[in-house]
Amino acid sequence: MAGILVALGGNALQRAGRSGTWTEARAQMRRAVATIAEIARHGPELVLSHGNGPQVGALLLQNELAGREVPPRPMDVLGAETQGQIGYLIQTELTPALRAAKVDRSVLTIVSRTEVSRKDPAFANPTKPVGRYYSEAEARVLRKQHDWAMQYDGARGGWRRVVPSPRPVRWLEGPAVRHLMAAGLGQSWIPVVSGGGGIPVVRRPDGSYEGVEAVIDKDLGASLVARELGLDTLAIVTDVAGAAVNFGKKGERWLGEVTQDELTRLHARGEFASGSMGPKVGAGLEFLKGGGRRFLITDIPSLARAVDGEAGTRVTRS
Repeated sequence: MAGILVALGGNALQRAGRSGTWTEARAQMRRAVATIAEIARHGPELVLSHGNGPQVGALLLQNELAGREVPPRPMDVLGAETQGQIGYLIQTELTPALRAAKVDRSVLTIVSRTEVSRKDPAFANPTKPVGRYYSEAEARVLRKQHDWAMQYDGARGGWRRVVPSPRPVRWLEGPAVRHLMAAGLGQSWIPVVSGGGGIPVVRRPDGSYEGVEAVIDKDLGASLVARELGLDTLAIVTDVAGAAVNFGKKGERWLGEVTQDELTRLHARGEFASGSMGPKVGAGLEFLKGGGRRFLITDIPSLARAVDGEAGTRVTRS
């Protein structure tokens, strides 16, 4: 299917250092949707996904502050809440942008579940930090009260809760969305799916599903969605214009057009940090190995030109 999945993250949703108010979120999204509407105007089938880290963090803090008055919700429920929240934000700002660009498409948010394996080794080794920082005394109490895994961050001088980050196995809503797009609806709607990598669920012995306390990498989730829909292009939007070798160091080199083989070698050599660009590169390479044709890394201002092959880091399947 000659379509594009745009995975929104970084400054497309919330700029670092801001307070995270709804007014700020709307203003930030407004900057992003003009570019998305321009891509839609040129006709390709378009699917959107997004991150949810700051939003889940805010809900975790609300859980904690209101815990004596309102029963706290588990992380899978918070993931569902952020999908609705951010999907609503995208619909609110993208719909008028499409109208201004004379694009007759509706925006539809689909609350999405992502299956993970109970046997994933991540469950025995939680590594994904979530929520706020705690003192050592607070961390000790939380370990005992909630059986949380806690990790010390020397750079920030505090403790954080860490949860498993299992690999996505299957997007449960994928067959329904694929059927609708195959029926020709891809030119009349823009689905917003698999926010935050999807709600992590595991399969019960009876075939039903239950949520788990985990976080799925949003870029791996986007890669899975793009593969399951058979899309042509995966564009991961972040807060820099592309990927770089020796980022922030002497000899820094920004990557433009690069082959799949070269990017694979650079990734294996550890050129991309595990906490930032590494997961994006890994997700893009998985997409290409799974049959995708083109993978892009860029920021919102450069996105349209990256789709046209004129900006960002652009990788074509070898």
